[in-house]
Amino acid sequence: MNLYLIPSLLAADSYAVLPPETKEAIRTTKYFLVEDLRTARRFIGGWKVEGVTVQELNFQILDKKTKPEQVEKLFKNIPKGENVGVISEAGCPGVADPGALAVQYAHNRNIRVKPLVGPSSILLALMASGLSGQKFAFHGYLPIQKVDKVKAMKNLERDSSKFYQAQIFMETPFRNEAMIEDLCKNLSPTTKLCIACNINAEDEYIKTKTLKEWSKTKVDIHKKPTIFILQA
Repeated sequence: MNLYLIPSLLAADSYAVLPPETKEAIRTTKYFLVEDLRTARRFIGGWKVEGVTVQELNFQILDKKTKPEQVEKLFKNIPKGENVGVISEAGCPGVADPGALAVQYAHNRNIRVKPLVGPSSILLALMASGLSGQKFAFHGYLPIQKVDKVKAMKNLERDSSKFYQAQIFMETPFRNEAMIEDLCKNLSPTTKLCIACNINAEDEYIKTKTLKEWSKTKVDIHKKPTIFILQA
């Protein structure tokens, strides 16, 4: 049995960024743990793998609501010796993603874990930012409440300056533009910010400026998947 960690697309129809090994893993796998059923079905169908019919595959949901104790039940529904594929809604499973639960289970049961090459919005944004790729930290989503969010921002800026460390985080897409406003308002104007939006899509936008420059720049990232990288 292999547990394949299968990266999915960041943007629709960008299959060219995925290597043939991904297609082969799908060809030899009938059982999948997926974050979103519709996305996973569409992704596998788009590969057009010979001999693979999406309707005949077996899918179970592994998402942010899944608890560690539920993972064993998911695996009990998979026949012994069958390969299992883990597919995130977008990008690499296990990175800022509930697929890590399946990986933990596999290690505990001596199941071989096979990570496949594919796009990660976090890594691609860092690569294109021009900020520190030697020292960096990923923080996921910052707090929603304004007071807590501002405090978190200032802590990131402090740590970035202290450790010369790029600070990577995300925001719910419909709050992206408010995030930029809050950063410009509460942090030093000389602090750098990379905004990496819709990576791999036709309207991909990646730009690094100081917060002073961002305060004078209008950018349309409303409701678009975006990675923010801060460095003081």
